[in-house]
Amino acid sequence: MSQNVDVAIIGAGTAGLNAFSKVRQKTTNVILINDGHYGTTCARVGCMPSKVLIEVAREFSRRQHFADFGINGNLTIDRQQVMKHVRKMRDWFVGRVMQNVNKIGEKNLKGRARFIEPQILEVNGERIHANKIIIATGSRPIIPPKWRELGVITTDDFFELETLPDSMAIIGLGAIGSELGQALARLGIRIVGVEKQSTVCGLTDPEVNKVAIEELSKDIEVWIESSAELSKVSDGIKIETTSGRSTTVEMVLASLGRIPNIDNLGLEVLGIKNNNIKELINPNTMQLDDLPIFIAGDVTNLKPILHEVADEGAIAGYNAVSETIQAFKRRVPLRIAFTDPQTVVVGASFSELKEQNQDIIIGERNFKVQGRTKIMARNHGLLRIYAERQSGRLLGAEMMMPDGEYIGHFLALAIENQLTVRDVMVTPFYHPTILEGLDNALNMIAAQLEGGNKAPVLRKLKG
Repeated sequence: MSQNVDVAIIGAGTAGLNAFSKVRQKTTNVILINDGHYGTTCARVGCMPSKVLIEVAREFSRRQHFADFGINGNLTIDRQQVMKHVRKMRDWFVGRVMQNVNKIGEKNLKGRARFIEPQILEVNGERIHANKIIIATGSRPIIPPKWRELGVITTDDFFELETLPDSMAIIGLGAIGSELGQALARLGIRIVGVEKQSTVCGLTDPEVNKVAIEELSKDIEVWIESSAELSKVSDGIKIETTSGRSTTVEMVLASLGRIPNIDNLGLEVLGIKNNNIKELINPNTMQLDDLPIFIAGDVTNLKPILHEVADEGAIAGYNAVSETIQAFKRRVPLRIAFTDPQTVVVGASFSELKEQNQDIIIGERNFKVQGRTKIMARNHGLLRIYAERQSGRLLGAEMMMPDGEYIGHFLALAIENQLTVRDVMVTPFYHPTILEGLDNALNMIAAQLEGGNKAPVLRKLKG
């Protein structure tokens, strides 16, 4: 049994669904093939359930300021109810995704796809010939097999927990590890965070990273520059690190990143090895080498962030049904970790500018004494902005600060439009707002530009 289609899409996650939407605008002769769970990584085990847990923890942690605010009363946490709430919200978000999946109907094929020839797939014993193929098979958490045998869990398992333990180690303090670690600690769980690198939350600016470690250390035990060895003991799992530290916890969560789901796809018939697929992807067209194949989403391992993978799916879908392949400029890089305060990297990172030997001016603002954050009892964090010395053009920023998500978006818009520091400074910064901290950092840069900052930042009227 076989069928011919214009486009076959492998994977029904965010990238695959966006690709399907674009393809359907030009042809109905398309099929969506999916093996495993539906509902997208973001909705099931990523962005959404983690943010529910973070929000619960953030609200509960505010109780430490109640006495100062004149608010009386004791609060307690029901961990089992917390996880029930997280799953309820998770199921709602997955349900929203499934509404769109269910509309696909007979064009949705459940099964594992494998390449037989460059344009022929085999699914459930059926052969599908496609003029174009889009690979959007997503990714899965990295976990050493020996750790799995010890009962170590990943984010794929975490949200299924009926309740929470009294102690947990999180191996890997990237965005998700730092977010979950801090949130769980604020729910009364002893958390040990182990990170192999010297940085956390994906930061590269040493000053911001220092602040981030200090802030995380208020809630969790942070062990940086440490590799972990795990072993089973009678009362849990023992953690021993290369730095000489050791402890025993009830549960361990591996947050070591994710690996693309490209094994068992039969890519060898395309003349491609799994370990070199990333370098064969054009990030502006999503074409795989010069083949009639496009690849999008977490499986590319390029920018595993929801808005980026959604763009990749849209680009792949568009090009799969176009006569000529179109290259698209990608968005300004923006990464946010929903720690408290939030951690953001926007535009060019500190390390990227350093590698490029860029001559930059840095403006910064510490939020310990900033008016609005003091009022909110959230006066902590640091913002660092990078501008080109000669022109004053904004290049990027790294920060750990309250409501950093909004500063990050504001700066992304400025960087996308190649605005200078003075261009941005004509924007009003209302008092008292957190955005005044951004104004302070910009002023620091302006003062270092040629001519200083002697004149008002307002634009001069002609005449």
